[in-house]
Amino acid sequence: MFRKILFWSHLVAGLISGLAIGIMCFTGTALAFEKQLIAWSERDARVIAEPAPGASRLSLQEVQAKLRAAHPDARPANLVLQNDPLAAIAFPAGRAAGFYVNPYTGEVRQPKSNAMGSFMSTMVAWHRYLGFTGEVSRPRGKWVNGVCNLAFCVLAMTGLYLWMPRNWSLRGVKAVAIFNWRLAGKARDFNWHNSIGLWSAPILIVLTLTAVPISFQWGGRVINSLTGTPQPVPGAPPAAAAAAAPVVVSPPPAGALPLSQEALVASVQKEIPQWETITIGGAAGRGGAPGRGGPGGGGNLATTPTVNVPTAAPATFTVRSRHAWPRTANLTLVLNPYTGEILRRTGYADQAAPQRVRAWTRFLHTGEALGFWGQLVAGLACLGGCFLVYTGFALSWRRFFGGKAPPTSSV
Repeated sequence: MFRKILFWSHLVAGLISGLAIGIMCFTGTALAFEKQLIAWSERDARVIAEPAPGASRLSLQEVQAKLRAAHPDARPANLVLQNDPLAAIAFPAGRAAGFYVNPYTGEVRQPKSNAMGSFMSTMVAWHRYLGFTGEVSRPRGKWVNGVCNLAFCVLAMTGLYLWMPRNWSLRGVKAVAIFNWRLAGKARDFNWHNSIGLWSAPILIVLTLTAVPISFQWGGRVINSLTGTPQPVPGAPPAAAAAAAPVVVSPPPAGALPLSQEALVASVQKEIPQWETITIGGAAGRGGAPGRGGPGGGGNLATTPTVNVPTAAPATFTVRSRHAWPRTANLTLVLNPYTGEILRRTGYADQAAPQRVRAWTRFLHTGEALGFWGQLVAGLACLGGCFLVYTGFALSWRRFFGGKAPPTSSV
């Protein structure tokens, strides 16, 4: 009786939410390697030719001047350096195509095609909001997606029980746990639904649970409760921002000038030899993570200290290193602009418990927290979810309209 109740609950929930789940799985598959695919499609602007032997790099101030001369109206978010000798210096512009400057020649380029970025933006809109647009409609789409995501979590959990072999003989296990691409018709749908579901369900459970704080505000409150953190007061600044004391630079000797950006960057590189990207700009001052489709986040580049401009403001850099854990974690370094001394170093370990949990949930959902292999597993699980939706509908159709019902261990 328990199995029968579970089976019909699984079937009905799948029929009601299956279309939205199918959309989430398809778009999730496409988005698994979103940043890498956009970078690949924009390699004509992002990758420079091998410099001539002995060629010297332009200063960062000269690079910025080249960009302003080529595009006076450009308002780049920030400046991003990559630890790759053939990488152009990036000036991201949010979801739009950014600017890339050759650090040896000063040539300013933009990608010839933004098709991949536009495609990924469309995938994001459907993945998050079911394609709804506008300030009124998008929250509705987000809510519907969130509810269907919860239903998907329940389907994966109940499916783990339903997909388990009833008969643990070799033949019984092979029928439901081993993928057989040679089958056809009802036998194929039954085998694919069970085998793919059995192997992908644990990953899908993780993906759906980590989406809850993204979809619902109460998901964040649950994280606060589980970590023993008081709930935030509406309108109050975030706890981390309230607790962070401002960094004050001691007045320099009379006539002292700030160091150049190159000297400050060299201090950062010395502090973190295994750096991958260094972000300079307004977003770096807020510890912003790299933005979608580009290697840096938002901000105002004009706030970055430049050479020969006296200032007592500390210089702030956001750094991602090869050994970061989770892989998406950033380090924020605050430097004395006159000496290059590290005044403050904050990262994942310095965050409050809720922020650390959210850092995992946000990027476990995409697999990025575990790097390439995490993204691959998440993408394959989403692809498996597409097959689960198709075979689930096919089995349901045969159950109601195709004569003899399939075994009750599957939808």
